[in-house]
Amino acid sequence: MKSGLILYVPGALLVLILLVKAPTLRRRWDQPPMRAVCALLVMGCLVLILAAPPTIAAVNRFTGVANFSAPLVFGLITAFSGSCVVLVLQWGGGPPAVVRRATRLTVAVYGGVTVAIVVLFAMGEAPVERLRDLDTYYADTPWIREMIVCYLLAHTVGSSALTVLTGRWLRRTHPSLRPLRTGLALIMTGGLLDLGYLVAKWTALGARWSGRDWDGLSTDAAPPLAAGAALMVATGFIVPLVGGSATWRDFSEYRGLHPLWKALRGFAASSVRTVPLTWWSPVGIRLIHRESVIDDGILALARWFDPAVRRAAYEAARGQGLSEARAEVVADAAMLAAACGRRTAAAAAEADAVTEADAVTAGTDTGFDGGSVPLRHSEPPRLSGQPLTALAREFRASPIVAAARAAAVRA
Repeated sequence: MKSGLILYVPGALLVLILLVKAPTLRRRWDQPPMRAVCALLVMGCLVLILAAPPTIAAVNRFTGVANFSAPLVFGLITAFSGSCVVLVLQWGGGPPAVVRRATRLTVAVYGGVTVAIVVLFAMGEAPVERLRDLDTYYADTPWIREMIVCYLLAHTVGSSALTVLTGRWLRRTHPSLRPLRTGLALIMTGGLLDLGYLVAKWTALGARWSGRDWDGLSTDAAPPLAAGAALMVATGFIVPLVGGSATWRDFSEYRGLHPLWKALRGFAASSVRTVPLTWWSPVGIRLIHRESVIDDGILALARWFDPAVRRAAYEAARGQGLSEARAEVVADAAMLAAACGRRTAAAAAEADAVTEADAVTAGTDTGFDGGSVPLRHSEPPRLSGQPLTALAREFRASPIVAAARAAAVRA
């Protein structure tokens, strides 16, 4: 069992991914990319579990055929490679007729290779059971040799195509499409690991054909690379599906609002801040609660807004070459940050003054702030209505906003 853990663990993870995504895959089964994802996950699970030495021995005993697992595993690896190529074709888009023809051609080619693997095994002789080194042990056996070369060639073509296509696509993908870029990066990394697996296999075979013994590359180095490659590729195909879901979008927005929520929660009304949330509360509810706290905090700070700060920040942002829309977000964030700084400084000065005077009204808002007071507005200025996530991003990262906050505190 220990010798199979390196394949069983990632195989179990792929089974878990398949179970988690099963409802989505079932609802969207009419879409070709979903069917390709399902095929890829199933093939990946089967390859990792059936390629483990304990499983190989069990299958051989069950069937009563020595090395029956060889065509089974090799055929599944070939099908997995074909599924990867099909899914890349589906993702790449293009004219539907062209995509359909390319998909059918890929299925036909890899299906033919799978059939050839079975036929070549039936024609050859492999009487000695080999659990870990069948490739190199039978490297010179007629027909079995051709079967091994056949599966390695098909796998090399599929893995190379997958890695090259995803690499090109990754370079063309806009940085804003983070789930897709992450998925492509994972797939390309998995493809590179798989190419490392193939290099190890081909090198060990070449050494056998030239009379050398480099079997360790095939038996020791290749399996971890194959396990990592299958896990990375399957995960890479899943990430964009998860990343495009409503739950993931809510979570991303919830996480992105954290710096703004952290800064404003102290100014929000206590009734909003203390709404109970349990650890099992859905992320959608948590997002609504966080947005409510932020909105309430912004309203509480409205009388501390300084239009002059906004104008100065907008001009500074435009001077740095930012677009008009982004400059407006920076200006809003700067005015809000300055209001936070002024209100916090006022509260601290007020607390010091109350302590010194030992006032009986300790803790009330007297308006005394040691020189920092709310601005007098006929009508308090409002933010320009930019998305809260954009406001939170500039609030956290913009140097213009940081300068406005520091200036407000010093004043």
